[in-house]
Amino acid sequence: MSMQMQAQSRSHSGYDSGRQEQTMMWAQSPYISDSGIHSGATTNAPSLSGNFQLNLEVPFLCERKTSKNGSLVQGRGDEEMDTGEPMLFDMGSGFNAGYTSDQVDEMNSQLSQTRSQRVRAAMFPETMDEGMEIPSTQIEGQPTAVQRLSEPSQMLKHAVVNLINYQDDADLATRAIPELIKLLNDEDQVVVSQAAMMVHQLSKKEASRHAIMNSPQMIQALVRALAATNDLETTKGAVGTLHNLSHHRQGLLAIFKSGGIPALVKLLSSPVESVLFYAITTLHNLLLHQEGSKMAVRMAGGLQKMVALLDRNNVKFLAIVTDCLQILAYGNQESKLIILASQGPAALVRILRTYTYEKLLWTTSRVLKVLSVCSSNKPAIVEAGGMQALGMHLPHQSQRLVQNCLWTLRNLSDAGTKQEGMETLLQNLVHLLSSEDINVVTCAAGILSNLTCNNQRNKTLLCQMNAIEALIRTVQAAGDREEVTEPAICALRHLTTRHAEVEFAQNAVRLNYGLPLVVKLLHPPSRWPLIKATIGLIRNLALCPANHAPLREHGVIPRLVQLLVRAFQDTQRRASVASSGGSGTLPPSHTDGVRMEEIVEGSVGALHILAREAHNRAVIRGLNVIGIFVQ
Repeated sequence: MSMQMQAQSRSHSGYDSGRQEQTMMWAQSPYISDSGIHSGATTNAPSLSGNFQLNLEVPFLCERKTSKNGSLVQGRGDEEMDTGEPMLFDMGSGFNAGYTSDQVDEMNSQLSQTRSQRVRAAMFPETMDEGMEIPSTQIEGQPTAVQRLSEPSQMLKHAVVNLINYQDDADLATRAIPELIKLLNDEDQVVVSQAAMMVHQLSKKEASRHAIMNSPQMIQALVRALAATNDLETTKGAVGTLHNLSHHRQGLLAIFKSGGIPALVKLLSSPVESVLFYAITTLHNLLLHQEGSKMAVRMAGGLQKMVALLDRNNVKFLAIVTDCLQILAYGNQESKLIILASQGPAALVRILRTYTYEKLLWTTSRVLKVLSVCSSNKPAIVEAGGMQALGMHLPHQSQRLVQNCLWTLRNLSDAGTKQEGMETLLQNLVHLLSSEDINVVTCAAGILSNLTCNNQRNKTLLCQMNAIEALIRTVQAAGDREEVTEPAICALRHLTTRHAEVEFAQNAVRLNYGLPLVVKLLHPPSRWPLIKATIGLIRNLALCPANHAPLREHGVIPRLVQLLVRAFQDTQRRASVASSGGSGTLPPSHTDGVRMEEIVEGSVGALHILAREAHNRAVIRGLNVIGIFVQ
């Protein structure tokens, strides 16, 4: 873009044509838009006069242009600058913005003289005198080059200061510890209290905290003070110090070796919230990271005191308490029985019903999961309404909470077949059958299988909730995953017998295209537990006359006969070996946990019901199985 300079003799009579041409050439150079950082240009002293010096700190008015009448207008960026009209610098009306030559020279001189002060202000602001005014070269909130370069020096300065302070803290603590130990062992409780508070303050800084950890005598003095005092300030100072130390493995070991656990367990009876918090969090850290802590807490009576804390209402505090209970109960039957004797199951169920804090719900469900495998705790949890409380959280967004609730429900479900008020739980379980998580589907199907066993109300409710259709879809989606298909088939078997909606259920399997899926499961690769459940389902389906012809068409009769013959021959062979008294090894009485006598019984029962229909009887006669029936 060509740029022309219009000389105005009225304002600039001192400029000759040669100087104007040089100024025009300078204005067209790339240095206008280049700070010099990227171009490698040499930086010079700041200039406001328009001489041939590059200013790094003050932007040149390079985006101004004149209108047709000669007034200055603001440039709008590169895309709009090429208008076809020459871009003019009006040396008289705009360039110096009303400054006289003397004013410009004075400003240049001031900026040059204060350069060192600007560097000091950016890199070492604390060395500047208060109230000292320094000309700023910062424009539109953008940091100057000096300000940007000062950041690493500031970081280095802070690092050096921190290092000096760290060493000072360590030296101070090392010198003070012997005297503080004496004060903690003093007979005057006021002296002990003051010493405990001083140690607590020291433990808040990392360097002095390490010095305290390295002094077994100090830890022992703190533990003795905790055990012997009734003074609140002494207790808060000592337990606060132990809490700070418990964030380090070395500190945990020192507390454990000094016998700190019994003293901390004693504090769980304190009515003061801060003392309780320090004590439980310190014990929690010990249980998590210090070997031997679990046994020490049990021996000190910690379980009973922790269960007693479950009636509090601080959700974050309760989350720590329940996590401690889970750690103590996992794999330890004695701990589970202590929790039961302390009325723990009812308190845990109350938490599930009362609160919504996800971490608390998760830690509580973990404790219940551990207790649910205990034959003594299981009925106590069920009687306290644990299954209904767990079912409330199955729609939760937290996958870890849902998974723990499902595992716990699966463990409890065989003891909860007589429970009332299960509508919400059953509905949520049916919904979870459509989950994409195979573990969720497996648990949901297993729970439904148990809850439909000998419970007519649950069967009726599930039929009304379209559970038949959901279970058939589950079987279809599971393919060869028997961990899913077996409990789903068992649930269908329970739903198709002995309740008010049984006829509806038997028809629903056929109407939802379940018969071919069911018959297919009688064939390999199905294992005997699944085959046994499938035979029972077919027997129930055969009780509905409308299912006779479809079952026959899908080839169920020949397959039942094959299974009958195979199982019968196996039982006969074992009976023959046993009666002959031979020395050969007897075949196992169970195959995959299923007795062959059960397969014989189930197959004969299914064929017996199918034989009520004339066409089915003809097919059975043609398969030469009458001899086995006679035997």
